[in-house]
Amino acid sequence: MDRFEHEVSVRYSDLDTYGHVNNAVYGTYCEEGRIAYAAEVIGVESVDDFPAVVASLDIDFRAAVDSATSVTVSVWTTAVGETSVENAYEIEHEGRVVAEAESTMVAIDPETGETRPIPAAWRERLAAFDGLD
Repeated sequence: MDRFEHEVSVRYSDLDTYGHVNNAVYGTYCEEGRIAYAAEVIGVESVDDFPAVVASLDIDFRAAVDSATSVTVSVWTTAVGETSVENAYEIEHEGRVVAEAESTMVAIDPETGETRPIPAAWRERLAAFDGLD
């Protein structure tokens, strides 16, 4: 299985009063990695190409990140359901895993907001890239 990696710059506004990346920002790092992953793996070119919403996001923090210049977000798909995609993430700084996360994305009809099946093209590309059955 390949792991998609995306480098994210740490912004001054990401830091808390202790000089560490604020815990809430890790969700944004996952989002940035997921958007880059969707562009590369699924072929998403705009938000209109990816009508899906986050149903859940769970983050486990392993170590603090100080005023680093960047972190690397690894993203991969662990499962594809009828209407959802489950992703896993590792956020690394200087070769050390500082956070691990899991999310569930649900495909929606943008006009109604109702769930819809994952498009066949997404399934094929995710399966090919991440070695899913």
